[in-house]
Amino acid sequence: LLKGVLPVIPARANRKNPAKHDRTAYRDRNRIERMFNRLKQARRIATRYDKTRLSFLAFLNIAAARL
Repeated sequence: LLKGVLPVIPARANRKNPAKHDRTAYRDRNRIERMFNRLKQARRIATRYDKTRLSFLAFLNIAAARL
C-alpha cells in the first residue's frame, strides 16, 4: 500500500488483519485470467506457430471470437 499498489486478491479468512480488496477488480482480473487460459488451450497460440505478428494477431482474434 505504501507504493500505491492495491491488493486485488482477497486475503485468507484466517488472517488477523485482512487487507481490503476491490471485489470488482478481482472479478475482472479473474475473468481476464480465465480468458487467457482458454486462449492458451489452442495449440497454435501456445506454441506461437505463426511467424509474423500480423498472422499471430489474426489467429488470436479468431480464437477469441470463437470463445
